Amino acid sequence: MVRRTSDWRDELGRWLKPFLDRLGHKARRQMCPLYVSGLIGPGDRKSIQPMAKRLALGECDQLHHFIAAGVWDAAPVETELLIQADRLVGGDDAVLVIDDTAIPKKGTHSVGVGAQYASALGKTANCQTLVSLTLARGEVPVMLGLRLFLPESWTSNQARLKRAGVPTEYRTGIPRHLKVYPADVRMIWPIAKRGRPRKRHVPDILSIPAEDMLANAKWRTISWRTGTKGKLKARFAAVRVRVADGPPQRIRDKGQQHLPGDEAWLIGEHRMSGEKKYYLANLPAKTDLRTLAATIKARWICEQAHQQLKEELGLDHFEGRSWQGLHRHALMTMIAYAFLQYRRLKTARREKKNQRAAAATDIARRAPGHPRTHRSTTAAAMPALQKMDLQRKAA
Repeated sequence: MVRRTSDWRDELGRWLKPFLDRLGHKARRQMCPLYVSGLIGPGDRKSIQPMAKRLALGECDQLHHFIAAGVWDAAPVETELLIQADRLVGGDDAVLVIDDTAIPKKGTHSVGVGAQYASALGKTANCQTLVSLTLARGEVPVMLGLRLFLPESWTSNQARLKRAGVPTEYRTGIPRHLKVYPADVRMIWPIAKRGRPRKRHVPDILSIPAEDMLANAKWRTISWRTGTKGKLKARFAAVRVRVADGPPQRIRDKGQQHLPGDEAWLIGEHRMSGEKKYYLANLPAKTDLRTLAATIKARWICEQAHQQLKEELGLDHFEGRSWQGLHRHALMTMIAYAFLQYRRLKTARREKKNQRAAAATDIARRAPGHPRTHRSTTAAAMPALQKMDLQRKAA
């Protein structure tokens, strides 16, 4: 067991080299592999203090400084993560998924915490919400980015933002309700009933909720893949729209309205359970409904990644309160996850190579007078995210 544990730690050190080159300072290059191996290795709790104890570092000051207090720029390390992710799962058939995941949290002082809708729980709860960016190909996701969403209870309180160390560029909110315009909306000069004429174009119709926009659309039942219980299917509809996310403008007596933004696909999904979901996609205007549905359903893989980041790598175990500490911890969990996916893909390639070699040997051994139909040597499904000795204590 000691040797097997040593093997993956040695491999991790080699794989991390391009990340460490971007960290610069010797102390940071030492702490990064320790932190990542602490996330991957044994132990139920992946916060700083228990990891420092398991890594035999004595006090946790060094790890804490690296994550929460040290002065270093995470951007070069994030860039390297993009490069490595593209090498692992990039390509023409890859998808980029934007989603969110909630981290339940007690208290009021941790950055971004508040009563808000937690998608993972399906209800409003006291939590932090992280917006995620995931690159995936087939059934292999690699997380590229995690950024904390700040609810209005934070963005409206500058003192609170300052105490948590939120950078100035992130101290903004977003519209609460998404509205859209038809793709053929026209911008016209408004007619002023009195006074000076308006100097800014306005849309010739008002924006409406996404659900209303799809109310009269043509719905079709589409199956996107086969699951353990048969074909997965739902009813879908799609229309081209312009998202109401442009600059705000007063329109007649309706007050401030967001002007039409970029054109996109608005897609609705009516599930067999009765649940209704709505999505936006920036795929080309000629994309057919089946492709739109399949692309949307590809996002399920990021939900798997969220779960594994929490259950296996301690994404939700960070106990600090600062913006910087939370995002650095999240970055380390994404790097750890990318390493495990690297090992997963390498194992799959090795198994596929062995299957082909075995099939070739079997064919060569057959007697010429007894031909037999050649069976496909297509590789089996991808192996699960590796745990093995990573989650067991070394002897």
